[in-house]
Amino acid sequence: MVNVTYDASETLIINDDATGESFVYNPGDIAWTLAGTALVWIMIPGVGYFYSGLLRRKNALSMIYLSMMTVAMVSFQWFFWGYSLAFSETAGPFIGDLAHFGLKGVLGQPSVGSSRIPAIVFCVYQLMFAAITPILAIGAVAERGRLGPLMVFVFIWSTIVYDPIACWTWNPAGWVFTLGGLDFAGGTPVHISSGTAGLAISIYLGKRRGFGTERLAYKPHNTSYVVLGTVFLWFGWFGFNGGSALSANLRAANACIITNLAASVGGLTWMLWDWRLERKWSAVGFCSGAIAGLVAITPASGFVGSPAAVLFGVAAGTICNFATQLKFKFGYDDTLDIYASHAIGGVVGNILTGLFAQASIAGSDGITVIPGGWLDHNYRQLGIQLADSVSGMSYSFVMTTIICWIMHFIPGLEMKASEEAEILGIDEAEMGEFAYDYVGIDSELGVKGDLMGEGAVGGNREPDHT
Repeated sequence: MVNVTYDASETLIINDDATGESFVYNPGDIAWTLAGTALVWIMIPGVGYFYSGLLRRKNALSMIYLSMMTVAMVSFQWFFWGYSLAFSETAGPFIGDLAHFGLKGVLGQPSVGSSRIPAIVFCVYQLMFAAITPILAIGAVAERGRLGPLMVFVFIWSTIVYDPIACWTWNPAGWVFTLGGLDFAGGTPVHISSGTAGLAISIYLGKRRGFGTERLAYKPHNTSYVVLGTVFLWFGWFGFNGGSALSANLRAANACIITNLAASVGGLTWMLWDWRLERKWSAVGFCSGAIAGLVAITPASGFVGSPAAVLFGVAAGTICNFATQLKFKFGYDDTLDIYASHAIGGVVGNILTGLFAQASIAGSDGITVIPGGWLDHNYRQLGIQLADSVSGMSYSFVMTTIICWIMHFIPGLEMKASEEAEILGIDEAEMGEFAYDYVGIDSELGVKGDLMGEGAVGGNREPDHT
């Protein structure tokens, strides 16, 4: 049994009657981490709105729905065994065990992430990271994926891909952690894993109908949604990076300011690269660059200072912008440029962390001791960061491909929608609901007459699009 008392300074003292141990926690650290939890949660529908705005309107609602489905499914998976597989104290170098199955024993004891907060607080905070990662990846099904099988995919992918990578990166027993890898808030577990999974899903599903033609040379149907999603993401990223300090301290404050700086510079950089082509100022370009800057600064946010954050923004805004052309060069249909923004952005962040990490910045929390990166003459750090990046990318790509192919042979779990559903739109074919009621979509369908093939039946919530 656990009982709680407070000392004269209102410091929280948890006494475990079963073991006789007492644990002391600062309520401010708990409050900041819980606030970070809420901030990261709002990022999840933010991804949905960002993705939705970039698509055609006949597929707009499906992405918003998928963001909410994902947070629900991963919340159950995290309770069931996800937290234990990632953060059990008796974990191996690759994955944890089931010591905390069903969140057994997860309450007032110190967390594996920090002795300054109890395990239950760390658990709910890390849940948000586990939830946002799959929705980043399954954006790759946009305009051509079946929604039902994705619920199964999210549960399996979180278990087989995300949990092991989170364990080896952040669990003190993980191989990257013990090797000395620096990943403050999820460069590899979140961004490289999801971006590479997005590439694997894109290749598995194949090209959309009309790929490479004028039919798919459309502009985002709702730029306001793109901006709104960016606002949610940028806002929530203060909890994503700043909250990863797991304490209300100087390191958290530094993480917040460099997060904002990298996003700002990344947005301006990407927008300027786009301006050189069309002499137009692009809101979508700015938002894409801001996300790239946020992705790149994520692994470094607890290790670098403000001057380095400017470089992170410029590098991410430039490299990720040009990486969007890879899909044309290699012929895969990455609808939302997930690989270019998240996988490439994550690798950029990991490499630059190896170059610019500083022991003095990491030590601003009064606890952390690291040898730093190249700035501190620790030249082996770059090799560790590269090994982490390559491992995360390879593992995610291979395992995601295997999951997709196994599901392909299980009746009812095929992830690719029919051509009729693709023509009609995933919103109507798979949901029977729409982002906008009573908006005709003839111009998007491109044809007249009865479009309801055997593989796509509408939901009859608005008149026939004829």
